[in-house]
This record gives sequence, structure tokens and C-alpha cells, in this order.
Amino acid sequence: MASPGPSETTEKAPRGRFRRAALIRRLGPGLITGAADDDPSGIATYSQAGAQFGVNMLWTMVFLYPLMTTMQMISARIGRVTGHGLAANMRRIFPSWVVTSLVALLFIANTINIGADLAAMGAAAELVLGWGEHVFTLFFAVLSLTLQVLVPYHRYVRYLKWLTLVLFAYAGVVLTVEIDWAEVALRTLTPHLALTGATATVVVAVFGTTISPYLLFWQASEEVEDDEADPATDPLIDHPEQAPDQLARIRWDTYVGMAFANTIAFFIILTTAVTLHAAGLTDIQTSAEAAEALRPIAGDLAFALFSLGIIGTGLLAVPVLAGSAAYAVCESRGWRIGLERKPREAVGFYTIIGLATLVGVAVDYSPLDPIRALFWSAVLNGVVSVPLMAAMMILVSRKDEMGQFVAPLPLRVVGWFATACMGTAAITMFVLS
Repeated sequence: MASPGPSETTEKAPRGRFRRAALIRRLGPGLITGAADDDPSGIATYSQAGAQFGVNMLWTMVFLYPLMTTMQMISARIGRVTGHGLAANMRRIFPSWVVTSLVALLFIANTINIGADLAAMGAAAELVLGWGEHVFTLFFAVLSLTLQVLVPYHRYVRYLKWLTLVLFAYAGVVLTVEIDWAEVALRTLTPHLALTGATATVVVAVFGTTISPYLLFWQASEEVEDDEADPATDPLIDHPEQAPDQLARIRWDTYVGMAFANTIAFFIILTTAVTLHAAGLTDIQTSAEAAEALRPIAGDLAFALFSLGIIGTGLLAVPVLAGSAAYAVCESRGWRIGLERKPREAVGFYTIIGLATLVGVAVDYSPLDPIRALFWSAVLNGVVSVPLMAAMMILVSRKDEMGQFVAPLPLRVVGWFATACMGTAAITMFVLS
């Protein structure tokens, strides 16, 4: 067979590069949302699951991937079709007390998460450098708040995309320890778990930190931000001709983002299972504690990767937590929103971002144990997600809200199944506890 000529090879290579570059550019809200899911609070919850139950908790990541992907895709669809975030849409079809209650619970859970994340980042910095836990906690809070307030969204989102790369640290940790992959595959498919209150509580925490309300609010609102920042796009309900390209982008973006999130979470559970659980260290309360416990078992490299990953994911997650709280509160009140706007153009929005961050810092300095609060905020997320997911499913099924872009039947079936699974896990936890 004749080899391709020079013109043919030089033509194919740039075309392949352009195609890959185009696919990467299409990654946005879904990728950032997925990466923010593995924040320091998520790392702590996944570490606790791995340390307490070993590889028997790996099944949750496989089980949750299609459910998480479906709910985030529905969230993104609502934002892109209507041109409004979740709270703004829910305000039109639900009683105000329902929306206010959901938003209030979201704000409480988010601010606790922010405080715990900042504390974990400060603790991780001290582990690496040997000093300055509270100094770094304040530094990271000020840095995050400054970037959100002063940097326009279209620039800020580029930094968030690059920060997702720090999550590969947890894939690196797996390479530093010895793993029986046959046992991992077996227990992922057939876990050995007793149905107890402790098991149900950890399952709800893992479910709640994986399918979190703040992620659902964030991705819908970021679809709106991207739409408003791009003069070539509009809400699909007004310009349906844009739907094929935009809905295909949402699918690609969400599939990749959630696969990224769940793969990293799988690695975190696996790392702590084959190190801490195997060594009998089953009571891990914080992400920094998990990093410190890894050092004598897996070595300095695993410790360093785990610690630096905590800081990087925190820098990604704190603005997502504060931003999603601001979107939810302001949309529910009808206030002007947007990270693309200057602070003077959206005073209430930026005030909520600042307030959420400051309350988060206050949690770190208060008598409230941020670590216990952190775990139970994950449990709270698992409970709060149920009515929020039900509200989303009702919204995405209404033709008067979504027009011709009502979610297709397969998406609705999986979405209601995800809602039922979250509700069943929460009820089982309450009954057994």
C-alpha cells in the first residue's frame, strides 16, 4: 500500500489538532462542576468511606456516575433552554416558601463547606510547610474572594479550567501504593457491607457530596453565564435552531466532567482503602488527617500529592460554593446576578459571595467543630438533594416552562430513579439510626 504523500499527512495532522482543540474548548461548566465536586470536604468524606469500609465503598462511584450525569445534564439543560438558573425557574412554579427553604438550606450547607474547605487548605499548607495554618486559611479566603470580585467571568473561568488538573494528583497517589486489582474489581461489583445505621449514614454522605445541591445550582447558572457572555448564542426557548449544537455540547461537557469527578473520587476511596483501612486506621475525620496518615504508610510522595491536591481543589471549590449560594439567593429574590458583571452592577450578588466566604472563615474560628459539621453537611446535602431533584424533574417535564425542550423520556426516567435512590438512602439512614 502506498504511503500517504507529504500533503496528505500535513493536512491530517492539523485537522486532528483542530478537532481536539475544539473538543477541549467545548468543556466548560460541566468540567468545572465535576472537578469542584472533589473539594476538600468531598475528599474527607471519600477518605472516611475508604478508611472505614475499605474497597467495599467503591461501588458507590460506579453506581452514581449515570445518576450524577443525568441530574447535572438536566440542570444544564434548564439553564441553557430558559436563560435562567434553577432558583429563578423554581420561583415561577413553586410557592415562595418552598424556594426560600431550599435556598436557606443550601446557604447553610455551603457556608459550612466553605469554612471546612478553607480550614482543610490551611491545614494542608501547614503539613507541607510546617507553619501557618490560620494564616493560609485567611490567605486562601482573600485570594478566592478577590478573584471572584475583580476578575471577569470569561477570564476567571480559564483559571478554573486549569485548576482541574490538580485532581490528577489523586491518580498519582494510586501509583505509589500496591493494589490487588482483582480484589478491587470483585468488591466494586459485589461489596461486603452490613446494613447498619453507620453504613447508611456514610452512604448518604457519599451520595450527598457527589450529587450536591450546590453543583446543581452552579451548572445551571454557569450555562446562563456562558450564554450571556457569547453574543452568538441565546436561550434555546427563543432560538431553537441553536439546540442541536448546544445540547450536544452539554452532553459532551457533562459526560466528561462527571467521569472526571467520579474517577478521582474512586481513586481517593481506593487509596485510603488500601492504605489506611488495611493498616487499621478507620477513623479519619479530615482530608488533612488522611494526608498525614498516608505518610508513614505510603511514603512522602503520596503524602505530598494528597496534600497539594487538597489545596488545589479547595481553590477550585470555594468560589463554586460561594457563587452557587449567591446565584440561588439572588435568583430567588429577583436580584441582578452574574460573575461577568462589575460589583457595582450586581451589589446583592457580590455581597452574598462575600458574606458566604466570611461566614465560612468565621466557622473556622468558632467553637463549632468544622470537621463534624463538614461530615454532617454532606449528610444534609444528601437529604436536601431529594426535594431539589424532585423540583428539577417537575420543572424539566413542564412544556409551559421548557417548550419543545422538555427532557426526553430516558432522561426523565433516570432522573426520577436518581431522586428515588437518594430518597431511599436518606429514609434508610433515619430508620436505622
